[in-house]
Amino acid sequence: MEKAGRIGKDLAGVAGTEGGRSPTGVPATPAAAAAGGGRQEQALDPEVLEKPVRRRFTAEYKRRIVEEADRCTEHGQLGALLRREGLYSSHLTTWRKQRDQGVLDGLRPKKRGRKPHNKDPLVEENERMKRENARLTARLKQAELIIDVQKKLSRILGISLETPEESEGNE
Repeated sequence: MEKAGRIGKDLAGVAGTEGGRSPTGVPATPAAAAAGGGRQEQALDPEVLEKPVRRRFTAEYKRRIVEEADRCTEHGQLGALLRREGLYSSHLTTWRKQRDQGVLDGLRPKKRGRKPHNKDPLVEENERMKRENARLTARLKQAELIIDVQKKLSRILGISLETPEESEGNE
């Protein structure tokens, strides 16, 4: 029993942090705080969500938080802002980068998942022609190499090779 009371006191001290979430992620209920008398105990929610809910921030909220963070000049003000809003410093960093890229474009939420492939037919045809050109160039080099080998072999064996143009001219 003593151990349970000590845990309740420990949780009560943690639950009172400034703007932060409770260790379980469940905020303390006002009824539980009032009923505890001198001692605050937190009601624990045994239900675990099947899939966590992703937080979504509007462009206006992001813009407001970034402007407020830029106004923080004294030591500890920025940390207090982040704790109050339940944000991480990485949120602020990302939102500042988005703001620098363009206020309207950067602060719009981005759609998740694969991006659609809307390729121009001319670009696809150009890529196909480049591949075909590379293939035909390789075949031409191979054919020229074979012809060179045939010429060298005919010189070594003393066989004269007549090209089709030469044979037509002699007739």
